[in-house]
Amino acid sequence: MLPQDTTYQTFLASLKDRIRTSQLRAGLTVNRELVSLYWHIGREILDRQEHLGWGAKVVDQISLDLTKAFPGMKGFSVRNLKYMRRFAQEYPDGEFVQAPLAQITWYHHLALLDKVKDLGERMWYINKTIEHGWSRNVLVHQIESGLHQRQGCAVTNFEQSLPKPQSDLAKEILKNPYSFDFLTICNAAHEREIEKALIEHIKDFLIELGKGFAFVGSQYHLEVGGQDFYLDLLFYHLQLRCYIVIELKACEFQPEFTGKLNFYLAAVDDILRHKDDKPSIGLLLCKSHNKLIVEYALRDMAKPIGVSSYELTRALPDEIKTKLPTIEELEAELK
Repeated sequence: MLPQDTTYQTFLASLKDRIRTSQLRAGLTVNRELVSLYWHIGREILDRQEHLGWGAKVVDQISLDLTKAFPGMKGFSVRNLKYMRRFAQEYPDGEFVQAPLAQITWYHHLALLDKVKDLGERMWYINKTIEHGWSRNVLVHQIESGLHQRQGCAVTNFEQSLPKPQSDLAKEILKNPYSFDFLTICNAAHEREIEKALIEHIKDFLIELGKGFAFVGSQYHLEVGGQDFYLDLLFYHLQLRCYIVIELKACEFQPEFTGKLNFYLAAVDDILRHKDDKPSIGLLLCKSHNKLIVEYALRDMAKPIGVSSYELTRALPDEIKTKLPTIEELEAELK
């Protein structure tokens, strides 16, 4: 039902006063003020709908009146007001909204409300956005790539090969699987093709690796015992304060891969590592791996090594797969 005139006018006047006060304090240019304002508007609408029985149509009326009262301001569309109501419903604690939630933009919150249903998972993405300074587009990409499910899931020997807290931090920065769906290459690509494509898309690659990775070089040359060796990819991690050697394998993990990477890490520690650097870390990226075989291969390995798989194309959900035409259906259609 729509509210009575007197009650509604009083409510509308209070909203106008709050908006004017907010304009005076920050001109709605400070993100914290904007997010707080939107939460309060959503809270006021929600309270009156719950306690006074105002119906859904009241949002249309509020949109019309606020747009008329503040013609130079955007954000009072029916759609955005509904988001404000939902925002207040999802986060009932006003003080909490003014602390961590106000550190990201309203557009970040819209993406999170639309794409992440679980509150705990949503808070994980909020904290990561604050930590890494993700734009809204990067946040959406990380959500769609399932970062929450992939972060910290590589198989490693860090607990045995690194002291705490470095072992915990090192494990947290690795993922499984890594998503390289920004590359325009097929699943049958060889190691050097993938490596070359990653360098050509280094910005996307660094985003996928995560905060703190600094690119040092590809096919990085080391001379050991008068012989030449080349590391696929060499990075330095600014937070861990160590070199990270990445080796690419366009095949299933084999135990012998760890022996070669262990050798590379020993060489990097002797040749490149500064006295203040932490022990270098190795990351094997394979097309696939058997977790138990990896665990056996890493069990007595001296150097810290992690093993993850990578995906060149993102798997389609089962419900979409069933709706796609088969090869036979496409051929019949073309004929």
